[in-house]
Amino acid sequence: MYIIAIAWLYVVLIAAISDTTVIGGVLTFVFWGLGPLALFLWLAGTPARRRAAARREDANEAPSNDRTDSNIDQ
Repeated sequence: MYIIAIAWLYVVLIAAISDTTVIGGVLTFVFWGLGPLALFLWLAGTPARRRAAARREDANEAPSNDRTDSNIDQ
């Protein structure tokens, strides 16, 4: 996934460098490079974030048969 991101940034950087003005190059890099790439990486990382959240939730839950609610006389 990261090789696609690096290749996309390379292509957009070349397009931004070949632009006629500096402002146009910067805007090309931001709106054709960084913006879509950030969106792509955020969407592609959603399943990993969900798995990490589920692992954290499972680690915080106590086992159901740990008998922590029992008193000494029970």
